[in-house]
Amino acid sequence: MGSWVLMECGLKPLPHVFSRPTRFNLATAPNGGISMLAGRRGEDLPPLSLKFRSWDHPQRRWSLDVSAPLKVAPVSGEEDDGRHARLMEERDGGLDDHFDPGSAPPFKLGDIRAAIPKHCWVKDPWRSMSYVVRDVVVVFGLAAAAAYLNNWVVWPLYWAAQGTMFWALFVLGHDCGHGSFSNNPKLNSVVGHLLHSSILVPYHGWRISHRTHHQNHGHVENDESWHPLPEKIFRSLDAVTKILRFTAPFPMFAYPFYLWRRSPGKSGSHFHPSSDLFVPSEKKDVITSTACWMAMVGLLVGLSFVMGPVQILKLYAVPYWIFVMWLDFVTYLHHHGHEDKVPWYRGEEWSYLRGGLTTLDRDYGWINNIHHDIGTHVIHHLFPQIPHYHLIEAVSGTFCGRGAERV
Repeated sequence: MGSWVLMECGLKPLPHVFSRPTRFNLATAPNGGISMLAGRRGEDLPPLSLKFRSWDHPQRRWSLDVSAPLKVAPVSGEEDDGRHARLMEERDGGLDDHFDPGSAPPFKLGDIRAAIPKHCWVKDPWRSMSYVVRDVVVVFGLAAAAAYLNNWVVWPLYWAAQGTMFWALFVLGHDCGHGSFSNNPKLNSVVGHLLHSSILVPYHGWRISHRTHHQNHGHVENDESWHPLPEKIFRSLDAVTKILRFTAPFPMFAYPFYLWRRSPGKSGSHFHPSSDLFVPSEKKDVITSTACWMAMVGLLVGLSFVMGPVQILKLYAVPYWIFVMWLDFVTYLHHHGHEDKVPWYRGEEWSYLRGGLTTLDRDYGWINNIHHDIGTHVIHHLFPQIPHYHLIEAVSGTFCGRGAERV
């Protein structure tokens, strides 16, 4: 994707001072990391490391100082004597109106992989479980406190906090689905089912569709969700579907309906083993997840008889919808720009690397720790096997040119 992808929709949208990409040639630094070499052939300029700059949080390094090149700098002798000065100005954020958003990245996925510190790939099941225990304790603690106080001043605060914690549980279950929770598939499956079923998500059904999303992100036809619709499909939708799907705030509540019916233009359900989403060998997994989902529904119905439906509404149903809003909100932010639109591809234009680079990092401030740094989304999309507690370091090690030294 070159400069447009990394600058305009790279690891996080850049502030307005970086409104145009700079032009440098990507190369390998002497220490094995990724660096930027400025200037034309024969110019002996120092390498510029790809570094992250944070304007929101002093300890977090999110976005690229510089972008990848559109093309190799010309060798022509017609350039004036101010060439070097202009290059340095561009490096520091100068303007350059000549770039092509269709340019392919001047580096490969393996170049990024090689720069990630080796220990960032290590999955520690005990550490992963510690986050599960932490979040579960908080969830039950919040519910007990709200039920004990039972005050209408407390309930709105509880709903916001508990809905956010449901979202945190979802992220941990999402890691189980990627296999980044541990190297033990059975442990991943057990923990994933417990976490996702508790918030009414069919673990295997969603895991498989999410895998499809990762493998095809940025592809107009093959991506699983949140992708542009062809005009023919859009025109075929009825008025109610258009309103619910494309008019705020209704898309913020779309997730449960997506689980049942997928996105417009796609058929199947995450609960049905014969859905187009799954291959025959996955049917047993889907049946297991649907059964766990139904067991959770049965538990909620039973609790409503014991505690009363209004209490279950307050303790569970409202936080569940807050969680749904979190999921749809974050998913949209990670895959769509605002002022700067992200590209979508089809056919030979698409590649796994180009698709992954069109995702976006987002800084959620103090929420980052609560929802397990899911905002560090680009490196996660490229390498979903990396545990969430190594994502920040993997990004820093990769783009600060330090990773290869540790590998």
